[in-house]
Amino acid sequence: MLEADSASLSARADTILGIHRPQTPTHIRFVRAETWLRVALPALLTAFLVCLATVEGLHLSTQRQESIRHAATDIEAMARLVAAAIGQGAATQGELKDRLAGLLPHSGIMDRRQILVLDADSTIVASTPPLSGERMNLGEIGDLQALVILRERAGVMAITLADGSPALAALRSLPGAQGQVVVLQSLAAVTAAWTAQTRNHVILLSAAALVIIGTGIAYVLQTRRAYAVDRVCEQIKQRLDTALGRGRCGLWDWDIPRGRIYWSDSMYALLGYRREREFLSFGDVNALVHPDDGDLYSLARHLAASQSTVDHEFRIRSASGVWLWMRMRAEIVTDTVMGGRHLVGIALDVTEQRTLAELNATADMRLRDAVEAISEAFVLWDTSNRLVLCNSKFRDLHALGPDVAVPGRRYAEIMGRGVLPSIRREMRELEHAGATARTFEAELTDGRWLQISERRTKDGGYVSVGTDITSLKRHQEQLVASERELIATVRDLKRSRRTLELQTQQLADLAERYLDQKAQAETANQAKSEFLANMSHELRTPLNAIMGFAELMQTGVYGALGSPRYTEYCQDIRTSGHYLLSVIDDILNMSRIESHRVKLVRREIALPAAIEAALKLVAEPARAKAQTIQVDLVAGLSLMVDERALHQILLNLLQNAVKFTPEGDGRIIVKARPSGDSVNIFIEDSGIGIPKAALRRLGTPFQQVETNLTRTYQGSGLGLAIARSMAELHGGSLRLRSQEGLGTIVLVRLPAPTPERLRDAAIEASQTAIAALPAVAAPRGSRMDSALA
Repeated sequence: MLEADSASLSARADTILGIHRPQTPTHIRFVRAETWLRVALPALLTAFLVCLATVEGLHLSTQRQESIRHAATDIEAMARLVAAAIGQGAATQGELKDRLAGLLPHSGIMDRRQILVLDADSTIVASTPPLSGERMNLGEIGDLQALVILRERAGVMAITLADGSPALAALRSLPGAQGQVVVLQSLAAVTAAWTAQTRNHVILLSAAALVIIGTGIAYVLQTRRAYAVDRVCEQIKQRLDTALGRGRCGLWDWDIPRGRIYWSDSMYALLGYRREREFLSFGDVNALVHPDDGDLYSLARHLAASQSTVDHEFRIRSASGVWLWMRMRAEIVTDTVMGGRHLVGIALDVTEQRTLAELNATADMRLRDAVEAISEAFVLWDTSNRLVLCNSKFRDLHALGPDVAVPGRRYAEIMGRGVLPSIRREMRELEHAGATARTFEAELTDGRWLQISERRTKDGGYVSVGTDITSLKRHQEQLVASERELIATVRDLKRSRRTLELQTQQLADLAERYLDQKAQAETANQAKSEFLANMSHELRTPLNAIMGFAELMQTGVYGALGSPRYTEYCQDIRTSGHYLLSVIDDILNMSRIESHRVKLVRREIALPAAIEAALKLVAEPARAKAQTIQVDLVAGLSLMVDERALHQILLNLLQNAVKFTPEGDGRIIVKARPSGDSVNIFIEDSGIGIPKAALRRLGTPFQQVETNLTRTYQGSGLGLAIARSMAELHGGSLRLRSQEGLGTIVLVRLPAPTPERLRDAAIEASQTAIAALPAVAAPRGSRMDSALA
């Protein structure tokens, strides 16, 4: 991949800065082949060296084997010849030595060959060249045991001499078993010529290898250098593109004679386009330039006629369709390679600068308008005491005309023509030495106050602002007066504080007495409830007797009374007794509720049956007053309430509706709707209604809409209170909505049966039943004791 990258770098380096090499077919094929040659050539050189070394090694090995084979043939032939020559006739040891010495010429025993003559005991009796010792044994020469045993069958054998050097040996027996002839030759002597030849071949091969390796190394180094150069060119291009990209500019290379333009990558990135080909045509670029900023044709004609530089601003369309302001700075360069002239330079994105310039101009205009619009006299001087900016308030304060207060004039020249305002007195703030700012107040002769603030700017100038603080001074005087009043108020508050401390102590005493009186009132209220409960029972007994006797007198069971008026009187007594009995019942019920002696037995009650039972008791009074009662119920509604309490709630509310609805076309509506785990019961009438002021106190015991002096309806005022209390004991609520003269709507919210409530009611009923069982005596440890436990 390194070589492939190198080729890629080389290809890209061809177009750095728009310089493009000729792309002929031969050159293209060479560039493609170069990538593979960089890898193939070192591999081919290495393969060639390996093959050459292998062939040479095989050749030398073959030559060595041939030398050894020829030497073995000579040794065996010499052993045969010597054995045949010596074996002709018996001879003494001296004769053997002489015969052996004269048998072969000097060339026959050269190359370190040695001929040994052995007797029957394998003792050397003669040798050439002669041995140093006398009558040496064959074992002292070397390891020849295998050769002695095998004799002629062994042929030529490789043995090891006594000094450890390898050698070749052949043995032949003399005729008549008179001894043996052994021919020895050192292997080093046999291969001496081959060793010299091998040394020469190795020297030649090493020289060739050095030349080839040097050539390969030089080629690799040159390749790496070319790759490094391509990498450097690529890094230069990347850094140049990075610098151009960070500077929001692009490189242009305009080949004027050929009409083609090269853009750098940063130029494409700046405009948002994608490079499709290496060069752009003259028309492609000219189509992107804004028509109001000229065209490239006129610029090309101008450049063709002169050798001038270019510094031109124009707009060019980006890929998103936005016009960007570009500033081109370029110079004519002559191409010495291809010929012709190039316009080479950079194009900078100056859109932000143009926008900032417009914003600065707008901001400067707004600043001048703001300075002119402020109510203070404003003036700004530079480090040379020249006017930079002032408003009309400053000119009016010093009576300066617009032609005098001109930016750039000196302070002395402008203020010399102005008029200083008449100052009655001046109040300066304390200033330390070297202060860069000062503020003072001045009172003019016309009664106005000015606060003049002067501040040094960072560049050495200063700014002065004169503010009219007349109203502030007046407010300050008022604040001083208010401060005096505040001090007096603080004194009064301190006195009031002591008074409040005394009152706090008194309130604490009163609170303590209130708690005591509250406890006494609660005790009295409890005693009242108990008294009412007791008195209600005491009153019911004589009242029942009065009503019973009045009924006997009215019916005339024991005879006529005489006058018909007595019958009417008896009827009045019975009516009054019934009314008094209902009042006593209400008082008794209310006292039970207040003394918390009401015990509810909850069970599932069908709402239609309960409403029907209550309507039966009010049907006759409603019929007597010609009133209509409508019932609107959802089928299947039921309540989880106490039956007697529900009957009392419905009866009290229906009796109130009948009572307070006038005779004639009166209308009473009873509705019921489910609401979650509750049921809403509505009792609506078209009666006299209830004033808003009386709605808050209704529902409390003995509270009625009418007073004792204006009462037109009888009643104790306990019916609504009992209904509300009963509803709240069930966990429900009672609410009223009424409008005087139109009628009243009473909403009673009561719980509906749910599995949890039914289970709780069953547990409560079982506990009540167990508690009501009479105590039964049972033996200790019986089942009854266990059950009760």
